[in-house]
Amino acid sequence: MKRIIWSVAVIGACLVAFRVGPFIPAYAQDADWQKVDENLGRKPAVSDDVRRYGFPRTDLSVTLDGVTIKPSLALGGWIAFKPAHGGAMIMGDLVLLETEINPVMAKMIASGLAITAVHNHLLRASPATFYMHIAGHGDPVKLASAIHDALAESKTPLTVAAPSNPAPAIDLDTARLDQIIGVKGQANGGVYQFNVKRRDPVTEDGMPLTPVGAMGVAIAINFQPTGAGKAAITGDFVLTSDEVNPVIVALRTHGIEVTALHSHMLDEQPRLFFMHFWANDDAIKLAGGLRAALDKTASTKS
Repeated sequence: MKRIIWSVAVIGACLVAFRVGPFIPAYAQDADWQKVDENLGRKPAVSDDVRRYGFPRTDLSVTLDGVTIKPSLALGGWIAFKPAHGGAMIMGDLVLLETEINPVMAKMIASGLAITAVHNHLLRASPATFYMHIAGHGDPVKLASAIHDALAESKTPLTVAAPSNPAPAIDLDTARLDQIIGVKGQANGGVYQFNVKRRDPVTEDGMPLTPVGAMGVAIAINFQPTGAGKAAITGDFVLTSDEVNPVIVALRTHGIEVTALHSHMLDEQPRLFFMHFWANDDAIKLAGGLRAALDKTASTKS
């Protein structure tokens, strides 16, 4: 009897050790990421365990208040794949024309993908652009195939063409912008971009959304030079409910227009709101207004 009890105890201890040990799903090593890349027609940017695929609307010529918007300013759709139990979780933000929304949505729904938001980011843009946020979970290759088939209902470029010209230089005092915003920016396609992290961790369905920039839960601020030290700015503040109105007041006090306020996800913790903005003015002046708004948030400085 003692031998039987000892054996059960050993087996139980082994099971407990297995349960509480780190769980690394088979797909983390074995997923055919090359097939995912092929289905999506591009290579990802890899940050830690997240693979983020960009879908910029390089086919569109969008203007707003006389500014021709570069894709990296406000037309940069994306899909991120993050390892999760049973496959991968995806999150994404797709840039669509009004006529493309329902055909793309129908394909997404038919493939079992979830639509988590549809909305504007900008006002007065011509043509008007809309943004469809999606989520899903499952086999990465099947998810990539479903995304490809849905985007085929739009005119989103499904292959990446080599750039015909080098990206223009950032004709702004970027060192001064870095100092004011409080983090180091980086140039991307003629736009100077900042990702400002929140101090509080964010989860979706219990899964930590890290790295926050790759998963779309960092504050994004973009500067596109428009000449003579001026810049068009847009992006989105990631806010908790108590931060929303203080940030609105700070932006508007500094001549920055609030163009949208909405959610991007359905089950995130803490509950988050995304505030989009627009202005075209002296870049240093606008950076000061953005810094005043950042000071109303639980965000970090480097």
